[in-house]
Amino acid sequence: MKTCRIVVLCLFALLAGIVSSVSAKVRLADPFIFYENGTYYAYGTFSSDGILVFTSKDLKKWTNKGLALNKKDTNIPRFFWAPEVYKIGKEYIMYFSGNEHLYVAKSKSPYGPFKQIGTKPMLEEKAIDSSLFFDRKKKPYITFVRMNDGNNIWVAPLNKDLCSFDSTKMIHCFSVSQEWERAQARVNEGPCVFTKGKKYYMIYSANDYQSQKYGLGLAVADKPEGPWVKRADNPFLQCPDTLVGVGHNSFFTDKNGKFCIVFHAHESHTKIHPRNMYIGTLEFSDPKDKDHLVFGKDIIEAEEK
Repeated sequence: MKTCRIVVLCLFALLAGIVSSVSAKVRLADPFIFYENGTYYAYGTFSSDGILVFTSKDLKKWTNKGLALNKKDTNIPRFFWAPEVYKIGKEYIMYFSGNEHLYVAKSKSPYGPFKQIGTKPMLEEKAIDSSLFFDRKKKPYITFVRMNDGNNIWVAPLNKDLCSFDSTKMIHCFSVSQEWERAQARVNEGPCVFTKGKKYYMIYSANDYQSQKYGLGLAVADKPEGPWVKRADNPFLQCPDTLVGVGHNSFFTDKNGKFCIVFHAHESHTKIHPRNMYIGTLEFSDPKDKDHLVFGKDIIEAEEK
């Protein structure tokens, strides 16, 4: 009998070791990554208590460093979504959605604690998914989503404080217009903009995030105010490899100078939540069209240590 107990205990120990050796996925939706001094920092939607930050040295293995923004340091009751963090001077500034409104927070460290700036949102009405970018003259802009006529995308020049904008200067970029965007809901959201040459490129998400056909579209403009023209061969990225529910991207440059895209996907084909973080590359590799952006071949599945 004692021998049997020993065998059973050994089997339990072996199984525990196998389970513990399996890496968990990084549970971040609406992810954003930036790189500084040898470390990648990732922020995203997950916790009801605020905004988490993860760190990595190689983009593959990530460590949960806890809350960068704690709900207790805000007057926001719920829905902490879609954070983006930028280093401006000696400060780190976070743009995020809270309770379906746009907010800003600041910190002296990428780990936080980030403190909410002011008590009111950037825009009085409901809006989500704010993202910072600069034009070719270094003028700051913010792009975001208004929740009227479905979700649709807007842009506005930021004030010098980078924490506010004049709502009378908001410009409509576009709404749902292509057939692939109508699979389940009237949604254009999650905009993120970068510049190359004389062009502005916006990658955005379309369809209900719960749909397996949630995907990324690409629009191009000659200036931030538009007109923004959606690429005719959209979706730019939808159901790559075995992933479904792919969406809400942002961009960063890795330590080797590669231009990267980070996005989330559903947990599986049968389960939406938790959504997980994935990383790919973007390339201008068409010799016949130097402005034609393509998605790279490889996808990294981020794993938590």
